[in-house]
Amino acid sequence: MGLQLIEDWRDVPSAMKGAAVALGAFDGVHLGHRAVIAAAAEAAKRMGAPLGVITFAPHPRRWFVPETPPFRLTDPDQQARALALLGVERLYRLPFDAEMAGLSPEAFVKRVLVEGLGVRQVSVGFDFTFGKHRAADAQGLAMLGVAHGFEVRIVAPQTGPDGVKCSSTGVRNALGAGRPELAAAMLGRPFAVRGEVVHGDHLGRTIGFPTANVAMNDYLRPAYGIYAARTRLPDGRRFDAAAYLGRRPTVDGTSERLEVNLFDFDEDLYGQVIETELVAFLRPDHRFDGLEDMTLQIARDVETARSLLGSKS
Repeated sequence: MGLQLIEDWRDVPSAMKGAAVALGAFDGVHLGHRAVIAAAAEAAKRMGAPLGVITFAPHPRRWFVPETPPFRLTDPDQQARALALLGVERLYRLPFDAEMAGLSPEAFVKRVLVEGLGVRQVSVGFDFTFGKHRAADAQGLAMLGVAHGFEVRIVAPQTGPDGVKCSSTGVRNALGAGRPELAAAMLGRPFAVRGEVVHGDHLGRTIGFPTANVAMNDYLRPAYGIYAARTRLPDGRRFDAAAYLGRRPTVDGTSERLEVNLFDFDEDLYGQVIETELVAFLRPDHRFDGLEDMTLQIARDVETARSLLGSKS
C-alpha cells in the first residue's frame, strides 16, 4: 500500500488510528532516529498494529524562532521517502501552529495522542521534550502513557564514528565543518539537496563547465566550497558531478546557490527537480584573480572529483 500521509490530528478516521508510533521531529532520519523507529516497529509487530511516525510541519524550531537561519537536513519528500524505506506505514505530519504550541503536556497526550490518533505505543528518544514551554520530557511522557493506557519506550542515544552521538545537531556540525563523510556516517546516507533547476547567468557554459543551478531554500548550508557529488534525476538516472556551494566571490556574486556540473551530461534540466548528494569536500570557496585562474582551478576540481568518485574522464 505504501506510506499513508495524515496531515492533522483532528477528525482522523478510525481506520487511521491505533498505530505504534515513533514521535519526534526526525529531521534527517539519522541513525538515532532509526533506533527510535525500530523500537516502534518492534512494538507494532508484537501488537499487530500499523507502524507510524508522528512529526510536525513546520519544524517547531521554525515556528518558535522564524528568523533562525536555514537548518533543515531533509525536505518533506526526502523525509517521507526515508521513512517508507524503514517500513513506516503511516506518517502523521501534524501542523505545528499556535494551538499545538500552546498545549500542555497533559493536553497534548489526551487530545492529540489518545483522542486524535488513538496511539497504542509511543517510542521517543532519550532527550525528547514536549508541551507548552517544553514542560515535560520522555519520563513525563511515560508517566502520562501509564495514565492513558499506552506504552512508552525511551530509546538511548546512538553513537556513530569515534563515539560521536548521532543527532541532527551533530550532522549539522559535521556539514558546517566541511566533513560530509562524517555527516553521512551519522545519517546512514549522504546529505542531499533536492530542488528545482533554475536559470542562472549561464557563466558556467561559457567557460566549458555548464551547471544546474538549484536554490538551497531551507536546507542547512554546509561549508562553502567545492564538493565531489552525485546527482539523481527525476527519471532515476544518476550522474557523478562536481558541485559548488557559495556566493561566487570571483564574479561578485551575491545570491547563494548550489551549482552542479554533471559529468558526461548535456541535456536541458530547467524546471526539473534533481537531488544532489554531497560526497566529499574538495576545497573551500575562494576568490580568484580572474576567470582564467578560476577556470583552470575548476578543471582541476573536476578531475579530482572524477578520481574520487571513480568516474572516467
